Amino acid sequence: MTEYVSRVYSWIAYVPKMITFTNIIEILLLSFLIYKILCWVQNTRAWTLLKGGFIILAFYLLASFFRFTTITWIINRMGLIAVIGALIIFQPELRKALEQLGSQNILRGFFIPEEFRGPEGYTDKTVNEIVRAVYEMAKVKTGALIVIEKEMSLREVEHTGIEVDGIVTSQLLINIFEHNTPLHDGAVVIRGNRITAATCYLPLTDNLSISKDLGTRHRAALGISESTDSMTVVVSEETGRVSLAQGGELKRISDPEVLRAALTVENGEEVTTGRFKIWKGRNKNERKTE
Repeated sequence: MTEYVSRVYSWIAYVPKMITFTNIIEILLLSFLIYKILCWVQNTRAWTLLKGGFIILAFYLLASFFRFTTITWIINRMGLIAVIGALIIFQPELRKALEQLGSQNILRGFFIPEEFRGPEGYTDKTVNEIVRAVYEMAKVKTGALIVIEKEMSLREVEHTGIEVDGIVTSQLLINIFEHNTPLHDGAVVIRGNRITAATCYLPLTDNLSISKDLGTRHRAALGISESTDSMTVVVSEETGRVSLAQGGELKRISDPEVLRAALTVENGEEVTTGRFKIWKGRNKNERKTE
């Protein structure tokens, strides 16, 4: 007994010698990284797949505890196959994570050539034209999806649509989204003061916490806002409501002045106004026609 206590005491006394400033920094960084990964996984379809992985791990530990040698041997030999399978299964989520990482300023400055970077900005006239078109379409419940490029290039999105290259005017935007016109289906991309493309396809969001009542147009707006720093204006075809998607959040816009203020804020900072309604998609009282 005395020898056991002595060993425990010596181990406890040795622990402080093992902990250095570098170890503390590493522990903090790893803790932060694991926390961020879990937060990211929880909001994607990967969370369901990860729970299945935990079940397999628990089964493996149970088999090891009861010494089921055949089962543990099979699982051990399938380890490499499982890793490759996980990479294939999680490929969409991994790609989105890398896109979000690459959208950070510290990396974009090194890896994106100057000619592929976003514009300096757009004029007040462009903002006024967008706002005027959005609320004219909202009055008659014309569905619209307008993506405004900021610093991160949207050329890949433009390639999915039809090139327009026209000056932003309310008449042109309304004409594009008019029912039964060749360009009305899909999204419009705006770079600076020009409409670069129409009928563009946007990635749909994988966020499981948003309301099931949201349609494809709103899910596409959230999807592009999660992978880029763009701002996307959505007009609901069923209700005529106007929303703004940015940074993975969908905000309902109450009136034209709020939208104008949001579009004219420099560097993408949020407008602090009580007239913004952040839509988390959990309000059961919302209409199901969005």
